[in-house]
Amino acid sequence: MRYLKLFFLFACGLFTFSAYAQDTLKVNNVEAILYTGEGKNQPLVVGLGGSEGGNAWASRRWKKTRQEFVDKGYAFLAIGYFGCKGTPKILDKIAIDEVHKAIEEARKNPRINKKKIAVIGGSRGADLALLLGSYYKDITCVVGMSASHAVFPGHTQEFTTSCWTFAGKELPFVPVNEEAVPFMMKGNLRGTFEAMLKDTLAEQKSLIKVENIHGPVLLLSGTRDEMIPAVEMGEKMINRLKNHKFKYFYEHVVYEGTHAEPTNHFDKIFDFLETNFVKK
Repeated sequence: MRYLKLFFLFACGLFTFSAYAQDTLKVNNVEAILYTGEGKNQPLVVGLGGSEGGNAWASRRWKKTRQEFVDKGYAFLAIGYFGCKGTPKILDKIAIDEVHKAIEEARKNPRINKKKIAVIGGSRGADLALLLGSYYKDITCVVGMSASHAVFPGHTQEFTTSCWTFAGKELPFVPVNEEAVPFMMKGNLRGTFEAMLKDTLAEQKSLIKVENIHGPVLLLSGTRDEMIPAVEMGEKMINRLKNHKFKYFYEHVVYEGTHAEPTNHFDKIFDFLETNFVKK
């Protein structure tokens, strides 16, 4: 009886099974897992986790959302850039060019549309997504959830190195100043970042050049972000795009909520991708 019921559901189109392939790519210092559906010419979405480390998008937590991307016709590349086997142990001096090599490797898959590559990141992963978009022309869409507008120190005890490197050199970053130390000692992360950003000269030298991105940009922020002043950072990036007469679509959506709030709004992300990435 159970099998007859399943047959009926399949026949009526009330039950579907989504087949997909999963491949682990060979890339130095990066864990990259590619999920592809059965279709041809699939746009590629690259998922980057944040300061939690590991390969967040390959985890059980994000399986449903990842599968939703595949069901909608996207190929999905889950990247772990620290805290995975064979990757740096901590978020410090991460080579964005090595992360990009994983994307290049994924583009070799014959099912992927090489002209449609979107990068999605949350928190520090959003910063990485924006940096990748600003350095590489093959990135044609960027989505940043709770993103920073500038580069900050790596997560070492001394905070004297950059989070990111490119071509073997550390990217300029906003240092931890004396005013930030009391906030840091109290565990007040947002206060720490706000104090650091009072060093406006260092901030200007460390800005992510979002105007160099070659495609649409979507930023999502929470009004009560407890980690960074995400709304203010997002507005700074929007103003930078306006001032540079950015020719692609861009939007900053602000939600009532904390640092994690943007991750509750993938409906907005799917709509944005469909309208501004897939159909363009």
